[in-house]
Amino acid sequence: MKLDVITLDAGKAGNIELSDDIFGLEPRADILHRVVRWQRAKAQAGTHSVLGKSDVSYSTKKIYRQKGTGGARHGSRKAPIFRHGGVYKGPTPRSHAFDLPKKVRALGLKHALSAKAAAGELVIVENLNIAEAKTGAVAKAVKENGWKRVLVIDGAEVNETFARAARNLEGVDVLPSIGANVYDILRRDTLVLTRAGVEALEARLK
Repeated sequence: MKLDVITLDAGKAGNIELSDDIFGLEPRADILHRVVRWQRAKAQAGTHSVLGKSDVSYSTKKIYRQKGTGGARHGSRKAPIFRHGGVYKGPTPRSHAFDLPKKVRALGLKHALSAKAAAGELVIVENLNIAEAKTGAVAKAVKENGWKRVLVIDGAEVNETFARAARNLEGVDVLPSIGANVYDILRRDTLVLTRAGVEALEARLK
C-alpha cells in the first residue's frame, strides 16, 4: 500500500510504502472489541466500596427480646433489612483487569491501523518539526489540513517542541510510537503518523 506524505503546512513530501500485513488487513470488529474491553477494564480504578454488616456503626446489643413481641425475631440493627444497616454482598475494591494474549493485543493494533487506512482517516506527515513551541503554529497546521479530533503518533521519541505547543489544544493528542493503542486510535477521527512513527510501528508489529 502506497500513501502520499505531506508536511505540516499541507505541502507534498513524496510518498511511503506501508506494509499490507499491518495497514492492509480487513478490520475485524470482534478483535477490536476484545482489545478495547481489555484496555478499559485495566484502566478501571475498582475503588467502589460499601459498608457491610460488620462495617456500619451501631450497638451490638440485641435490639429486643427474642419472644413475646408478636414481631419477627432480630438480633442486630446492623442487618441489611434495616435503614442504615449494612449492604449485603455490595461491591468491594478489586481489580477489573483480565488477561489477553500478546498476539491478540498486537493483532488488535494492526486491525485498528488497517481500519483507519481503509476509512481514509490515516495521514502520513514527514515530521513534526516547528520553529518554536507556539500553540498557534500547531493550531494553524491542524486547521489547514482539516483535522478534527486528531491523534498524532511520532517515532520512539516525541518531538518535544510540537508536543509542548499542542498541549493546550483541545482534540489534539500526541503519543510516541510505544504508546500507540487501539482505544486511542479508534476514538479519534484522524490518525496522523510521522515517517519515523510508521517505521517504529512496523518494527514493533513485525
